[in-house]
Amino acid sequence: MNANQILLNSRPEGLPTADNFKQTSVELPTITSGEFLVKNLWMSVDPYMRGRMIDRESYIAPFQIGQVLEGGSIGEVIESNNPEFPIGSRVSAMHGWRSHYVTDGSDHTRLPNTPMSESHFLGVLGMPGMTAWTGLTRIAALKEGDTLFVSGAAGAVGSVVCQLGKLMGAKVVASVGSDEKAAHLRDLGVDAVINYKTTKDLSAALKQAAPQGIDVYFENVGGEHLTAALNNMNDHGRIAVCGMISQYNDTAPTPGPNNLGMIIIKKLKIEGFIVFEHWDHYPEFAKQMGQWLATGAVKAEQTIYQGLEQAPAAFIGLFEGKNRGKMLVKLD
Repeated sequence: MNANQILLNSRPEGLPTADNFKQTSVELPTITSGEFLVKNLWMSVDPYMRGRMIDRESYIAPFQIGQVLEGGSIGEVIESNNPEFPIGSRVSAMHGWRSHYVTDGSDHTRLPNTPMSESHFLGVLGMPGMTAWTGLTRIAALKEGDTLFVSGAAGAVGSVVCQLGKLMGAKVVASVGSDEKAAHLRDLGVDAVINYKTTKDLSAALKQAAPQGIDVYFENVGGEHLTAALNNMNDHGRIAVCGMISQYNDTAPTPGPNNLGMIIIKKLKIEGFIVFEHWDHYPEFAKQMGQWLATGAVKAEQTIYQGLEQAPAAFIGLFEGKNRGKMLVKLD
């Protein structure tokens, strides 16, 4: 049978465009002993994929021009010669950007039966949720009574950080790029929300929202947001650096904040982290997050594009602020 795939057609310069992607069809091999055929149901697009489109050394290998892209996926086994993955099994893997594929299952996880949509294993029960939990519990050591500032707070990671912060007893201040997103976060219980696109002085706005200062900053954006956070951190504050999406499409090096001296003055701790290095704690996270989802303590936000051909538009939409919560593609 044939499978539709999306390749990296060229390396983006600045914001990616549709021309950087190419859809093709390939014939799949017949499955052999130990293999099975997967039909993808869901795929994820995530900001970190932009970094993989640059030909440079990093914590993960770059995408190659002319090769199929990859990312988180949820699929259904529709043919099988592997007893561990019988027909009808739902599996998670890093085989997005394609409609079907053949595998031996070595890098696959069979999903449990659950009344929740399996798409949540790409969102609040997957990498974004695990990133939020790891950053707050293992990196920043958020505690009850802290004031938490979250940038990119309406995204897949940020929206979970906000909700977990409230559950952990913190005052939560968030930054977003629209009034609609701000209203939604207030509905989730966030204490104060700043629309950075309509705010002339982000540092002053943050001081007004958190006059008692910031104890923990969850960094998703970088640039002006980091400058504002440094100005408003309390002594011995902690900064968990998850991402800096404002810089991912820059074509020249971005100047650093001009107030890095605050790190010394305020005795700050800043730590970047990659969630995959903490994956041995996933069972603990999944148990707790599953309970929060079941009781409604955490709400799973999703923005869904329909059809594999819409994957490039969904990915580009991440950098245009078109998602609320997890950006997903539902395959036909």
